Amino acid sequence: MKVAVTYDNGEVFQHFGRTESFKVYTITDNKIVSSEIIGSNGNSHGSLAGYLRSLGVSGLICGGIGGGAREMLDSEGIKVYPGVSGNADDQINALISNDLRYDPDTECDHHDHEEEHTCTCGKH
Repeated sequence: MKVAVTYDNGEVFQHFGRTESFKVYTITDNKIVSSEIIGSNGNSHGSLAGYLRSLGVSGLICGGIGGGAREMLDSEGIKVYPGVSGNADDQINALISNDLRYDPDTECDHHDHEEEHTCTCGKH
C-alpha cells in the first residue's frame, strides 16, 4: 500500500490543492518499507488526484481539502484522511497503528481568494 502525505519541511502541509510536495510511504505488513518526497509537478487541485493515482497511492493524509478535490480523490479510489497536522512521519505511524486522529468532515474552500477564505478545518 502507498500513502501520500501533503508535505512541507517535515510537517503535514495544510492546503491540499497548494501542496508543492508529498511524502509517499510504501507500507507492507504494517511497516514502512520505503518513503520518498515527490514534487507535485505543477499539478494542483483537479489534477492532483490523477497524479497521485498514477504513483500508485491508495491513501492521502492532509490538512485542509476542498469538497471537489475530495470527490476527485474518491473517484480515483484514494481514501482521504483530512484534518491532520503535525510531523508527517508521526502521522503515518499513527495510521499504521490505527491511532491516526483525523476529522472526516474537514473541508476548506479557498478558490485563490484568501480574503474570502472560509474553512472548517480549525487550523487558521
